[in-house]
Amino acid sequence: MESNFVDYVKIVCRSGKGGRGSMHMHRAKYAPNGGPDGGNGGRGGHVILRGNHNYWTLLHLRYDRHIFATHGENGGKNKSTGADGEDKYIDVPCGTVVYNAETGEYICDVKEDGQEVILLRGGRGGLGNWNFATSTNQAPRYAQPGEPMQEMTVIMELKLLADVGLVGFPNAGKSTLLSSLSSAKPKIADYPFTTMEPSLGIVPYRDGQSFVMADIPGIIEGASEGRGLGLRFLRHIERNSLLLFMVPGDTDDIRREYEILLNEVATFNPELMDKQRILAVTKSDLLDDELQQMLSEDLPTDLPVVFISAVAQKGITELKDLLWTALNAESNKIAAITHEDSIVHRNKDLDTMHNEMHDEGEDSEIEFLDEGEYEIEDYDEEEWED
Repeated sequence: MESNFVDYVKIVCRSGKGGRGSMHMHRAKYAPNGGPDGGNGGRGGHVILRGNHNYWTLLHLRYDRHIFATHGENGGKNKSTGADGEDKYIDVPCGTVVYNAETGEYICDVKEDGQEVILLRGGRGGLGNWNFATSTNQAPRYAQPGEPMQEMTVIMELKLLADVGLVGFPNAGKSTLLSSLSSAKPKIADYPFTTMEPSLGIVPYRDGQSFVMADIPGIIEGASEGRGLGLRFLRHIERNSLLLFMVPGDTDDIRREYEILLNEVATFNPELMDKQRILAVTKSDLLDDELQQMLSEDLPTDLPVVFISAVAQKGITELKDLLWTALNAESNKIAAITHEDSIVHRNKDLDTMHNEMHDEGEDSEIEFLDEGEYEIEDYDEEEWED
């Protein structure tokens, strides 16, 4: 049975060519010397990417591999401009990255709903001969052709946008956790590689708040080199704000499995090591308190660790609190960096304003503050010269 989750497509796109300008001379019994009146050609249609939150896969593009915009129409007499070609919109899910299929060059990244990116521009319409009439050339008998169309084969890759990405070996309990925390219904079974496609779920939190969790198909050792399913789906982890590593409590060596997972993620993309990480020891209902304490002594100390059981609902509330706190900390960090940058830019703008006002002889002074605030005070010219 074919999967409904499609995160990779290759399509051929072509914009429309511009319409030809008209070479026409006005003819009428009341205007024997009417002169040139050939109109301009219309613009060819653009090919435009548009983010659409109603899509979550690229399935709708799998069977529409050739997307062509229409051509602009030719100009006409009486300075009539030809109609523009119809733009062709390609709706894609948020998180779609586009590359040139021939060169591998990155083109764009559609991240927001309603975001529009012109992938290929339509050709401009040619000018009609009336545009070339001058005092010395009153009857030009030539017009411009329209600009040609553009064509390109592109690759579109979807990278899921989620707050929390679940990383673990097959049968680590990722799907069980997602189904327990959200209304998502991923396939659950007791054999490896049950999950063959990523799943998204909205996890409710206190006071009507929520966050998005993504279940990524199981990773095995060597996934970053193409083994198993991991290479195909590892890219979905790139867009997650936080990575939740999951290792079963009945594993022989929890630390070693975590380090293998971490190595695969780092090999695939070293930048992923900058993301926040949390380790969840799953199936902890199989562990008594004494065994859990023994295991805790050998676990990594550079990240938070929580023992959970989705079936027994053990540690689930603690996990959600931990995830929410970590996500908010990341948001506050980004906000702080943005605020700091805005202060720098604001002070640069104020410095420019200060110089312009002085050059114009205006009596004012700008005081810069660390918080990005400022005050403008009056002063006299003698004080400035001193």
